[in-house]
Amino acid sequence: MDIVLEIADTFLFDRFWSTVYPASTLNYPKYAVQDATTTFSSMRELPTAIHSSTQFFQLAPSQYAYMSEWPRDNIWRQFFSLYLITWLFGLVLYLVFASLSYLFIFDHATFTHPKYLKHQVKLEIRQTMISLPLMAIFTAPFFLLEVRGYGKLYDAPSDAPFALYNFLQFPLFIAFTDLCIYWIHRGLHHPKIYKTLHKPHHKWIMPTPYASHAFHPMDGFAQSIPYHVFPFIFPLQKFAYIALFAFINFWTIFIHDGEYVANSYILNGAACHTMHHLYFNYNYGQFTTLWDRLGGSYRQPNDELFSRESKMSKAEWERQTKEMEKLQKEVEGDDDRDYGQESRRLQKKVM
Repeated sequence: MDIVLEIADTFLFDRFWSTVYPASTLNYPKYAVQDATTTFSSMRELPTAIHSSTQFFQLAPSQYAYMSEWPRDNIWRQFFSLYLITWLFGLVLYLVFASLSYLFIFDHATFTHPKYLKHQVKLEIRQTMISLPLMAIFTAPFFLLEVRGYGKLYDAPSDAPFALYNFLQFPLFIAFTDLCIYWIHRGLHHPKIYKTLHKPHHKWIMPTPYASHAFHPMDGFAQSIPYHVFPFIFPLQKFAYIALFAFINFWTIFIHDGEYVANSYILNGAACHTMHHLYFNYNYGQFTTLWDRLGGSYRQPNDELFSRESKMSKAEWERQTKEMEKLQKEVEGDDDRDYGQESRRLQKKVM
């Protein structure tokens, strides 16, 4: 995360913090601008503790890097900068790629499913907009510890424990996080926890890509903990870390897009995750079906889901609705979702 922070400092936060909290010549004489005639060239010659976060590129700091009372290595500046990165960068990533998935992949015929909610997309986006800034409060401290050197992140591939580890770190990351998320997710379905923390995400019986980040903030954070813990337990190359975090966001959107392309024995794709949203207590895994199989919670997606004609058929929807309503009653009690008038009419026909 130090690479992301350095880029953000160079192009955004140096100027931002110099405006929000300008330096005092009394407290920071060697960083401060002495008068209005100070030039950028003279600023570059001032002593500085700014070091590049990676050997692969270097970003020359502008004069703004020396014009805040909080220098780049100030712990409070780092925390607030990382918080803004986590929140706003995460929001942009979500809006851009969920929208692309919604426009070009998600089947809009889902709108007429009996369990599609009234104004669902608006509600999904609203839940995400509320949750992301709160989730970022709990996430930023992990990034802060990494930036300040407490993790096991490394820069050069030669710094890996052994050469092959540069490749093995990827399946190791997937295996570790898949195991941890399975048990965290399954725990969130415990009756004493589900209705408070996890039910907001299960509001979406037929999710759209915008549901991918539409969690209760503590639910979303709890399921992200394994990603943050990993680099404190295992070595992880810095750029691999950034790539994996981007991949996690893409994957989360992918399993909510309703496009059932992966009919795999191993892969926990969108079809498996649709089973989870429809029938609650199945397919808790994030990436694979391994732990669901070992934990007795695996449910194979129906064959009908892999043909557009059958997955969007009235008969399949009626079958889904009948079973879902029975399980929903057992898990949640009365259904407080608003499906709209058309959906209620269709439900009456099914019943």
